[in-house]
Amino acid sequence: MPTRTKQSDSGVQPNREELLQLGIRAAKEGNKDSARTIFQQVLQQDRRNERAMMWMAKLAGNNKAERRQWLEKVLDVNPDNEQARTALKSMTYQREAKENRTLLLFGVVLGVLVVLAVVVFLFLQTRGGA
Repeated sequence: MPTRTKQSDSGVQPNREELLQLGIRAAKEGNKDSARTIFQQVLQQDRRNERAMMWMAKLAGNNKAERRQWLEKVLDVNPDNEQARTALKSMTYQREAKENRTLLLFGVVLGVLVVLAVVVFLFLQTRGGA
């Protein structure tokens, strides 16, 4: 049975583990703002709480900079955290793949323009010589 750690005017306050579970439940139910607030409370009590940091990374969603920041904090606390390491590798791979697609597209467009320029040049050469 979990212990309660603090007494307030309104009654007993949950301990860190209970707060963490409350945050996880809120996140799973889609209450992202509430979950963030709860995880921030956990991190105020324990700045090295990997689980709270991982959930903050999950809640960052499409904000890749924030997500990366949380994952890097997890690895600062625990360099052996495979989940954080894998997530960072995936983010890096996705970014590099996007950059490679952009470079490939640029190369194709440039190639088409060069071929077009050569065709126009040859056409003008044959017209001028005839």
